[in-house]
Amino acid sequence: MLRMMSMTSHNLDFGRSVLDLLACGCSSSASIHRSSVRKIAMTGSRKSNRGCGARRLVCCRQNLARCRVYSTKTPETLLNVGQIPPTVLNLKEKSRSPISLANIFEVVAEDLQTLNQNLKSIVGAENPVLMSAAEQIFGAGGKRLRPALVFLVSRATAELVGLKELTTKHRRLAEIIEMIHTASLIHDDVLDESDMRRGQETVHQLYGTRVAVLAGDFMFAQSSWYLANLENLEVIKLISQVIKDFASGEIKQASSLFDCNLELEEYLIKSYYKTASLIAASTKGAAIFSGVDGSLSKQMYEYGRNLGLSFQIVDDILDFTQSAEQLGKPAASDLAKGNLTAPVIFALEKEPKLREIIESEFCETGSLDEAIKLVKTSGGIEKAQELAKEKANLAIHNLHCLPRSPFRVALEDMVMFNLERFV
Repeated sequence: MLRMMSMTSHNLDFGRSVLDLLACGCSSSASIHRSSVRKIAMTGSRKSNRGCGARRLVCCRQNLARCRVYSTKTPETLLNVGQIPPTVLNLKEKSRSPISLANIFEVVAEDLQTLNQNLKSIVGAENPVLMSAAEQIFGAGGKRLRPALVFLVSRATAELVGLKELTTKHRRLAEIIEMIHTASLIHDDVLDESDMRRGQETVHQLYGTRVAVLAGDFMFAQSSWYLANLENLEVIKLISQVIKDFASGEIKQASSLFDCNLELEEYLIKSYYKTASLIAASTKGAAIFSGVDGSLSKQMYEYGRNLGLSFQIVDDILDFTQSAEQLGKPAASDLAKGNLTAPVIFALEKEPKLREIIESEFCETGSLDEAIKLVKTSGGIEKAQELAKEKANLAIHNLHCLPRSPFRVALEDMVMFNLERFV
């Protein structure tokens, strides 16, 4: 995605347990833009389509494969075919009240308060513009979901080894994770040309693209420096891989726009890169700093991975089911940009006409609305919901290795909170 990403993660052997990824040789340079990646990844010709003058790209999978990133394992790696444990989720239980993040985070409220106080100062005051940009993004609210998960897993696993209080490394990890997440948001807003984030103007809208890119790079660099000072090679490799994954996710997404041959596993790999990778690293890193054995830290990684995938799938569902006011952006904006998500992939299995509309890049008036209607009426949303539930069920199963505690309950509630977003 950007220069700092490739600098941070260059030539590291990460020994990943979940996805053995085959590098495609694509650059992670900051200068890469979605349109330029599409030109590299797709062979195409300029043709008028139905007289609308839209540029239709002809996808050649042999050429496209050169700039895609695939898993070297079988589809079961992410689809979990035949590996789903007995269902433990019941969203229709009437006796339970809706779960709120405030209630989930209550058991780590003091930890999060300390984190909020540190976030602005950790950026440093060397450059007033960068400091102002940090104030803008950190002061815009946000759920603090990832650092909260660090604290919850830290406290849940610390109990196993007799730690009565979190270590400095636990707390620093939470700050690093939130800085990396924030940097990725700044860069994503530049790539997506988004003007609003969490109800406020984005950094690039206020300060310009150049400052926004530099602010994101600075935060990646600052987080990398703090990461190195943790002096734990396993965690350094783990988090460095996440920064590389962000770039891979952007490249993969840009190279598959309007591609109706996109398969479900490719979508899940992209979702892993863009969302689940950081969450999985957060939860595993917390367990490592608690000093638990490797099998338990792996279960925490799997919990974060499955939770992250479920979160992304639900986000993609809400893009079709919520209004622009609820989303804070235009509804179905991913589809409009050619980014095909789970509801669309499932809908394409039932609606041949949807393929035709998408491949025309919505050049005709009303074609986007027609595509949205087809996604909703084809059962694509319902199948995506089932996929989100499967990943959530796996995440709950990953927590069985932890003793019962308020922290484990909060981790379980996080899974349920996510699913309740589309109930």
